[in-house]
Amino acid sequence: MTVLVTVGHRCGGWHVGPRKAGDPNAVAAAGGPGASEEESCEAPTGPPPPPLPRSRPTSFRIPSLGIDAPIAALGLDQQRELETPPVDQPRLVGWYEGGPTPGEPGTAIAVGHRDTLTGPAVFAGLAQVKPCKVIEVTRADGQTAVYTVDRMKVYDKAGFPDKEVYGPVRRPELRVLTCGGLYSRRTGYTSNVVVFAHLSATK
Repeated sequence: MTVLVTVGHRCGGWHVGPRKAGDPNAVAAAGGPGASEEESCEAPTGPPPPPLPRSRPTSFRIPSLGIDAPIAALGLDQQRELETPPVDQPRLVGWYEGGPTPGEPGTAIAVGHRDTLTGPAVFAGLAQVKPCKVIEVTRADGQTAVYTVDRMKVYDKAGFPDKEVYGPVRRPELRVLTCGGLYSRRTGYTSNVVVFAHLSATK
């Protein structure tokens, strides 16, 4: 899966090449080349929660980062690339409706902007999330899927590992993605921030 990028304010572009050396338009950004993988969270004890049936998500929260945002469905464009949330709604989280809903078995995908032309967006601080922190997704059926963060990684778009990020899993898992690395007006961001999490509770 790849994501279309519009240079300047859209997150995505999973397969856009890295910035060329000496690019005068490049500026540093959070989650850049110096960012390292977060320490992994310890394996949970006790039986895992049962998966939830399909139900569309309605809100998305990462309490440790102060994120509490509405969530909307995203599809694929004509190039079979994942759409991004509208740039005039920088606080909106997007969920890939072609995949599992939060709480279902498999990998649910959530994406959001790091920033837009008007300033910081919903996932401006995503690279700062720590292992063992929770992500809560409320669903239309009134239930909440609670995920525990396993790790955060930053990948260069030129070598984005589709299989590692999107590969099939048996348990309910979540991937949260935004932009990272260096920014260039010519090529956009060089990297993507990816948070890996697993379903740890429902309520």
